[in-house]
Amino acid sequence: MAARRSLTALTGVVVLCLVVTACEDHALGTIELRTGRETVETLSDPSVDGCHRFREGVAHVNNRTLNDIILYTTPDCTEPRGGQSVYLTTGTSDDAVRSTGLWRSFSVVH
Repeated sequence: MAARRSLTALTGVVVLCLVVTACEDHALGTIELRTGRETVETLSDPSVDGCHRFREGVAHVNNRTLNDIILYTTPDCTEPRGGQSVYLTTGTSDDAVRSTGLWRSFSVVH
């Protein structure tokens, strides 16, 4: 009986490790994008690698992933001269400011 419990526990640990390892390359959760009051797009489990371009400029972003993200007004995740990016922590949201323009891309912090 003890051997069966040990085998069950070991199997559970192996499965858990596989799940955690498989999820390392994605930010688990969703990012909700809006222009004005309507939801434009919802991104699920975005990759933690590279720059992610929005289909159109968005005015409001809800970060409901387990990772922080960085928002950019450029389509290629770069900061324009005199501009800045915005660091958006897990479970928070941000509205684009009129003077800086709409959000056009983001990258995931990992």
